[in-house]
Amino acid sequence: MVVKTFITGATGFVGSAVVRQLLKKGYSLKVLVRPNSDKRNLNGLDLEYVEGDLLQPETYVKALNDCIYLFHIAADYRLWVPDVDRMIQTNVKGTKSLMVLAQQAGIRKIVYCSSVAALGLLGDGSIADEETPIHTIIGAYKQSKYQAEQNVLKLIKEEHLPAVIVNPSTPIGPRDIKPTPTGQMIVDCISGKMPAYVDTGLNIVHVDDVAEGHILALEHGVVGEKYILGGEDMLLAEFFAAVARVANVKPPLLRLNQKIIWPAAIVSEWLAKYFRIQPRVTREMLMMSYKKMFFSSAKAQKELGYHFRPAREAIQDAVNWFQKNH
Repeated sequence: MVVKTFITGATGFVGSAVVRQLLKKGYSLKVLVRPNSDKRNLNGLDLEYVEGDLLQPETYVKALNDCIYLFHIAADYRLWVPDVDRMIQTNVKGTKSLMVLAQQAGIRKIVYCSSVAALGLLGDGSIADEETPIHTIIGAYKQSKYQAEQNVLKLIKEEHLPAVIVNPSTPIGPRDIKPTPTGQMIVDCISGKMPAYVDTGLNIVHVDDVAEGHILALEHGVVGEKYILGGEDMLLAEFFAAVARVANVKPPLLRLNQKIIWPAAIVSEWLAKYFRIQPRVTREMLMMSYKKMFFSSAKAQKELGYHFRPAREAIQDAVNWFQKNH
């Protein structure tokens, strides 16, 4: 019998990068996909598909039986949702159900893809890490990832779940087909639809480095530990300037205070609900932007052998891919 590795979220941005890295290393993979999933990121890859849904455990539970490893990467990642309950159900309930069933199936080791959104944040330009205290959690996505991570930690402690947690920062790069919120910012900058920006900061990392970090966590990570998979801290102005240089366009030059944009965010949310479109800006986004999201990957570098390439290389690959595919 061939021993397999089970993966959720394989059709997505980070998930498909993990899939490609695992295949290069010779892993045999089962991937959970919804019947209506966009599988473009997996075209031509040697995979065993399992049609199912995280919120319907009966659709995938049997597929876990001949697997020894699990990567849980699937998540509802949006900074604005009309149906908050659906996000909570997917990210929190879906994760817990999968963890319990994986342990019952005898999975030997699990890599759970959380997010820096579930971690504490200093926000004043100082660099946070896995131990930074959490004071406030803004928004449905961050709440859902925090709750999901806490459930996994509880299962590790109380039920000896064999899980390692990774916390990616802000990945960019090829195959961001949706795109992610950060990918959309790159697209908007390239196309001249980003006339202004707010004063905040991000930790930018190449998606392939995040993928490699997942595998390092499987091979070297300690059960119960968390590892930030990040890259280079950048002010948003620096980020847009770098994107513009690569794309040969003008960067946004107007820096706006969050309070000035607040009324526009309210209107944008109302239009999004009424017309069922994605808002350009939301109050939640503005509240998050008050703090610079800077993080250290020192623990992953020291304990896993993790490394990340310069942000300019990640930006180059992301811009090149978007220019060819949008």
